[in-house]
Amino acid sequence: MCGIAGIVNLAGESLPPESSQWVKAMTDRMEHRGPDGEGLWMGGPVCLGHRRLSIIDLAGGTQPMLSHDRRFSIVFNGEIYNYAALRRELEEYGGRFDTQSDTEVILEGYRYWGMDCLEHFEGMFGFALWDVTHQRLFCARDRFGKKPFFYTLQNGQLYFASELSALEEVRHLRFTVAPESVIRYLAYEYVPGPQTMYEEVQTLPPAHFLLFEQGRMHQDRYWDMPVPDEQDSRSSAELCEELRHLLTQAVQRRMVSDVPLGVFLSGGIDSTIVAGLMARHSTVPVKTFSIGFTEAAYDESRYARAAARAFGTEHHERVLSAGDCADILPKIVSGMDVPMADASVAPTWLLSAVTREKVTVALGGDGADELWAGYEHYIGFKVAEWFNRLPETLRQTMEALARHLPSSAGYVNPRLAVQTFLRAAHVPAWQRVQTMLTALPPDMLKSVICRDFKEYVSGKLEGDAIFAPTRLQYEHWLPLEAVSPLARAFHVYVRQYLPEDILVKVDRCSMLHSLEVRAPFLDRDVAEFTARLPVRHKLHGFRRKWLLKRAFADLLPREILHRNKRGFQIPVAQWLRGRLRPLMEDMLSETALRQQGIFDAKAVRALMDDHVTGRADLRKPLWTLMVFQLWWRAHRV
Repeated sequence: MCGIAGIVNLAGESLPPESSQWVKAMTDRMEHRGPDGEGLWMGGPVCLGHRRLSIIDLAGGTQPMLSHDRRFSIVFNGEIYNYAALRRELEEYGGRFDTQSDTEVILEGYRYWGMDCLEHFEGMFGFALWDVTHQRLFCARDRFGKKPFFYTLQNGQLYFASELSALEEVRHLRFTVAPESVIRYLAYEYVPGPQTMYEEVQTLPPAHFLLFEQGRMHQDRYWDMPVPDEQDSRSSAELCEELRHLLTQAVQRRMVSDVPLGVFLSGGIDSTIVAGLMARHSTVPVKTFSIGFTEAAYDESRYARAAARAFGTEHHERVLSAGDCADILPKIVSGMDVPMADASVAPTWLLSAVTREKVTVALGGDGADELWAGYEHYIGFKVAEWFNRLPETLRQTMEALARHLPSSAGYVNPRLAVQTFLRAAHVPAWQRVQTMLTALPPDMLKSVICRDFKEYVSGKLEGDAIFAPTRLQYEHWLPLEAVSPLARAFHVYVRQYLPEDILVKVDRCSMLHSLEVRAPFLDRDVAEFTARLPVRHKLHGFRRKWLLKRAFADLLPREILHRNKRGFQIPVAQWLRGRLRPLMEDMLSETALRQQGIFDAKAVRALMDDHVTGRADLRKPLWTLMVFQLWWRAHRV
């Protein structure tokens, strides 16, 4: 796990000598991603830089790495889990290896298979490989986008890096905040790729490669999720047996390491399965790590302790309060590199810090909720189909009754949950998932944008198109036109929410502490098996993760097997009325907003007053606005 950066002259001319200084500045900015070493290589039109976190072949895996004949050079961030098997295969074809690292397997794999090498790699990666013979730069990102890759084309040169903030170190580059990205951030709590907050910078999408050759750029997808096979007639017993085999294999692949490793253990279904499988195949007690909260409604630490006892792990736990998060929130947001209003960023950052005290690699349960219908939204999507078939008068009566539901600042706010469902139920099926994920509804979004910014935006897009940002994600729905709407909902989660929220959060929070995190549920074999399953095996009636729970019922402690899912969240509603209120008032003050020129100070003040007085639960929009302001102060002031 590392940080990579580089510059390539698209015209093929040699780079000026100062290019190495800019690449060095970029890699220095990412020292946290690779505290164990650094490297720089320059040749003709290309300069590559690297920061290394040593995981495999501690002595021999230094980068940038050159092939033995010096034809290829590479900077690589990630892990290739099947590198040992690929090495043996390539040796049979005449491949030559001078190290024990997975990086060299990429070089030799490209030599033998060309760009088709991506079909052979099982792992997480972002890399850039220079082929001097063809004067070609070959860049690629793993199938789910676990490892980041940012790039910008300016002044006839390509600049790339593992972090957006690293590109900011190149002082002669332009970075203009994109109005449409601000709107999309407010809608989703993050900016969906390939766009970023800057007009000039893009991300390489997951499962894509980028090719620069003869002054031209070509980008294409090399893998996609399969669609569900609703005709699959295998019994649940047969499917459970195959799932146990595949997930066990995925965990074992991710236990290969030359440094200490452990597991994030929340006490939920997914992380408990990973911890249990690790414990079965480890010769020493597995190290497990969890975070608890002083607020009982948000604290899951008792479940993590139950799992730790069941598997005999060496368990480490830390309990957090509002003060713990409030004091470090500005540091977390500024270090996040991109604005992200997922409130679980704070506990994930703190969990990574606790874990890094003992290990360098941790396994986690990421991806299971998206692939196995872990979220309430999947049930909401299904219920919406039934709700929309009811007579209009009955729907109106139910909507009126919903306004009288109790409101709560706790983990679940019944009124807010039902209002969110009703808002999503009315829109077309393709837009429903996006609406369920929206932080600021369209009317609220329009109200918080100031007049001058609206006028500026109107010159970019016609009419109110920019205030319907969910339409821009319609392409995630299109590939599966022949599949049921609920099956397509899985596709949207995997194509957008997983790579742009969950995996970005985990990568940034862990790498800020020089910690590598691996995700067995996103193993290609496991993910493809899951994606092909008929939807009924994932959401069985209203029972989520149905087959997954059946497959590992003998592994999971009973109190975990039968518990309801709880997200890894902090008490945002309460804290914005208490310990975090001063920070919110500062970030969203009239002075700060008027100086910035994006938000309407009066409209934002009204939201704060409604929330603080308890007239409304506006935790999501206020948190989203506050995080944006923190990011702006760190990156734009």
